[in-house]
Amino acid sequence: MLKSIQLGERSGLRVSELCLGTMNFGEPGRGHQGDWTLGLEEARPIFKAAIDNGLYYFDCADVYGLGATEQVVGQLLRELLPRQDYVLATKVAMPMGKGPNNAGLSRKHIMEGVDASLKRLGHDYVDHLVIHRHPHGVPGHIDVPIEETLEALHDVVKAGKALYLGGSSMFAWQFAELQHTAVANGWTPFISMQNHYNLIYREEEREMLPYCEQSGVAVTPWSPLARGILAGAYAGGLDKGSTARSTGVDRKRTEGLYRGEMDFQIAQRVIETAEKYQKTPAQIAVAWLLHKPAVHAPIVGVSKVSQLEQLVDAANIELTVEDMNYLEELYQPLENLLSIGYS
Repeated sequence: MLKSIQLGERSGLRVSELCLGTMNFGEPGRGHQGDWTLGLEEARPIFKAAIDNGLYYFDCADVYGLGATEQVVGQLLRELLPRQDYVLATKVAMPMGKGPNNAGLSRKHIMEGVDASLKRLGHDYVDHLVIHRHPHGVPGHIDVPIEETLEALHDVVKAGKALYLGGSSMFAWQFAELQHTAVANGWTPFISMQNHYNLIYREEEREMLPYCEQSGVAVTPWSPLARGILAGAYAGGLDKGSTARSTGVDRKRTEGLYRGEMDFQIAQRVIETAEKYQKTPAQIAVAWLLHKPAVHAPIVGVSKVSQLEQLVDAANIELTVEDMNYLEELYQPLENLLSIGYS
């Protein structure tokens, strides 16, 4: 059973030790993850198992399934729990259509995007609204003045449509600039940073993690299992996928994110450590993250109840300092993905 934790030091919000990522729920065939999407009935037992195991923090985004994920997540949560008993996050910024204002972090898209998300979710508000990228980091969209974005987000909070704000995947200096600008103008600051962080991509340890830890911002990493690499889904090479996701069109995204020479050697050490603890590689990869001081509620994705139950158990694993070092010591510096395009 997962425990409740405070989501950083900048809010009183309490969440479960793990967050359930919901990208793979929605309408099969719809959206960029359509070839490995689970529909409503397949998702229901996973949500029930999450709740039974003390997981009550759920993360989705408007762009997942082009809105279908929010519909499924919203319906299941309304069915399964009273509104006060779960924490729901969604995101805004990514393209939701071909129109010139259907993406980005302009006032227009934020206001319209949040209203559209709430309608799909069937909710009056979300607990946690996350900007999917920096206002200057949305592919194919103009660089919106950060003041416009921050004031619009503040207005969303003051209107009661979102209770807290979070950021995702940007440079530390950009995040610091957003925070300082918000505080200077009396606008709502961010309480969390949802960034790319796992055993084979650790560039966030240079600046973002120290900044968040020092300033009390919760880090809620996405891709804790490196899109299955750290769970053994690729069996030693990106051409050896063993799951629907690792063999489908999504593999190209994985290839773009993970290009380190030591990736599969590190994954092998995860396997060895898992054997030592009589756990699964996925459990060890998540346990490693949970040992990091700035990390709160990593966002895990599952397609089976058994996977969810295993990851819940990862919160109980106590890794030794020696094993932490063994898992980390092969890592070599990588080019920051944000510097060369998109993380």
